[in-house]
Amino acid sequence: MSNETLTITAGEQQSIKRSLVIIGLLFSVFGFVTWLSSVLIPYLKLACELNNTQAYLVAFALYISYFVMALPGGWILRKTGFKKGISLGLAIMAVGSLFFIPAALSRAYPVFLTGLFVQGAGLSILQTASNPYVTILGPRKTAARRISVMGVCNGVAGIIAPIVLGSVILKDTDALSHKIAQLDPVTKLTELNALAHRVILPYVIMAIVLLILALLVHYSGLPEVEEEQDEQDMEAATGKKSIFQFPHLLIGAFTLFLYVGVEVISGNTIIDYGSYQGIPMVTAKFFTSMTLTAMLIGYLIGIISIPKFLSQEKALQYSALTGILFLLCALFTTGYLSVLFIALLGLSNALMWPAIWPLAISNLGRFTKTGSSLLIMSICGGALLPLAYGHFADSYNPQKAYWIVAPCYLMILYYSIRGHKIRTR
Repeated sequence: MSNETLTITAGEQQSIKRSLVIIGLLFSVFGFVTWLSSVLIPYLKLACELNNTQAYLVAFALYISYFVMALPGGWILRKTGFKKGISLGLAIMAVGSLFFIPAALSRAYPVFLTGLFVQGAGLSILQTASNPYVTILGPRKTAARRISVMGVCNGVAGIIAPIVLGSVILKDTDALSHKIAQLDPVTKLTELNALAHRVILPYVIMAIVLLILALLVHYSGLPEVEEEQDEQDMEAATGKKSIFQFPHLLIGAFTLFLYVGVEVISGNTIIDYGSYQGIPMVTAKFFTSMTLTAMLIGYLIGIISIPKFLSQEKALQYSALTGILFLLCALFTTGYLSVLFIALLGLSNALMWPAIWPLAISNLGRFTKTGSSLLIMSICGGALLPLAYGHFADSYNPQKAYWIVAPCYLMILYYSIRGHKIRTR
């Protein structure tokens, strides 16, 4: 009997490791597709002749789909099951990538935004499935560490994505932007159309890769996992009738909304901000990868230190405090130094999602799935806050616009100290 138990245990451990590898691959997809937007913003700003507010509709289109699709995504996963739902999400992302073909051929900004929204819809299904899945696969106290491992997968892909796409679509854009300003309307139109066409091949390749991944996941051995409610969860949820009776979840969802907005601002605005500081685009196009490298370092710190040296709560506190520090340094310096401090926000942001998610979702009992969907909806912070940043960048300047981040970090600090502890009886 003992040997059989050991065999079963070893088999279960192997299954968990295999599942985490597959989920890690999916998080790499999240990172690659999501952080392409940092390159698309300056690219479409030039190709479609946009101001800052209009350009940040790129982030809006991608992230607002999380708000729209989170609850339908949960319903889809209940109907299809985990594995088929993930395959469907990847296929939807492939369709969104194909929208870039007619968008580029017509140089129609609304069609680009539609493609990004469809990609985001697929991503929201994957996120709705994957984050609770990683949380469930192991003890709750080490959930932040497992999510940090997934963050490494996300971060590595995110670092690569802007470099790869930027080398194709932002090539010679400094000279091109000066050249376009001096051209007659007909020649200018020809140049802009040629610039728009650069994006077609990368997105056709992306669509093919996503479809291949959809097939691989469909035929993989990824198991279905049901959420197990421990006694503490069941006791906490006793007598509760809705998620609105869990203030730590509601405050956590708002905190997550602010965190995602801050993360997207720090990653998606830094290329344009470098240009504002007088740095050539040939150099500035790599700045998002700097932010994501800083995030990657943060994830590695989380893997090593949580929970052995740091609790999830303390990690969140330190993250918020360093975020405030780096922000102030960026606001009161200029040039490469100021850009470096914006990039270092990635280090502060790295452990926020891994810490906020398990704190917000704890003790929900039978409301765990609904709570997860609410947290996924909070990702729409990445849609709204960058848009607000773009408005202030147009009204004042790109550096002063970063003040919008300050109250967000203060709220995250509050949640790490007090907000996650609030319960109703």
